[in-house]
Amino acid sequence: MSDVEREPAEPGRGVSGHGEYVPKVDVLSARDVPLGGPRAMRVRRTLPQRARTLIGAWCFVDHYGPDDVTDTGGMDVAPHPHTGLQTVSWLFSGEIEHRDSMGSHAFVRPGELNLMTGGYGISHTEVSTARTTVLHGVQLWVALPGEHRHTGRDFQHYVPSPVRVDGAEVRVFLGALAGDTSPVRTFTPLLGAELVLEPRSTTTLAVDAGFEHGLLVDHGDVRIAGTVLHPSELGYIGTGSDTLTLVNETDDAARVVLLGGTPFEEQIVMWWNFIGRSYEDIAEAREDWMTGDRFGTVHGYDGPPIPAPVLPNMPLKPRGRVG
Repeated sequence: MSDVEREPAEPGRGVSGHGEYVPKVDVLSARDVPLGGPRAMRVRRTLPQRARTLIGAWCFVDHYGPDDVTDTGGMDVAPHPHTGLQTVSWLFSGEIEHRDSMGSHAFVRPGELNLMTGGYGISHTEVSTARTTVLHGVQLWVALPGEHRHTGRDFQHYVPSPVRVDGAEVRVFLGALAGDTSPVRTFTPLLGAELVLEPRSTTTLAVDAGFEHGLLVDHGDVRIAGTVLHPSELGYIGTGSDTLTLVNETDDAARVVLLGGTPFEEQIVMWWNFIGRSYEDIAEAREDWMTGDRFGTVHGYDGPPIPAPVLPNMPLKPRGRVG
């Protein structure tokens, strides 16, 4: 994991040669992580990192593909639990079958949002379908604030319509951008959108200055605030910007995912599939997964649930926002 600032500026902001405000960009590089399955499909993880745990309430960013499932085996994630978070599934290609302990049975398809709320506890499965030849997308988590982290289970599906702006096509799956607003419920102010940038285009977007933002590049080289981000890199920009300008530096279309939210001021403990506030929260969730009925049962999956790893001997350190 790394957090490399390119073209360093004063903390939080800089000034261009024309005296204009230029936000500082921190570049977060991805690390490869095996997701599981018989041939260990791999994902590129940019959040969390040792130097940055959160962007708004976004606390987990996995980016995978394009993977030929005949080579990788695709995605086959057996029943597993979640607490204290929402999962956000967004695909560029392929199809994933979702089942959860609420009884939800849905498919994740390109351009369609599936959002699952874990709250006090939920379990689910994720399996790429036989119709999938190339699997490509992102899996994201949102930390729930303390007052809502034990909320009930929920599942939402939404298909945003594409919005045209100068130089780009935008699909807003959470929050508001480019004149479009998602109806999907969240527990803190958030932004999530896919943008496809035209070749050699420049796109300026009005954004909430109270948000911090992260720009994940899927493909292409994209310049933001004077910093070029390459595929699989996540650029972080702090609060204070009311516009973001994206420049596609390539002769082909580029695709990015823009994430944002108000700073999440609570510290959290993340371990395996759980988010809590203390070691005790995590230990209790693990014990309940292994021995109790807190997370319910997923029906329709042929195979046993994933056992929880052994808790580390050392304390789990709460981590929070980096200024």
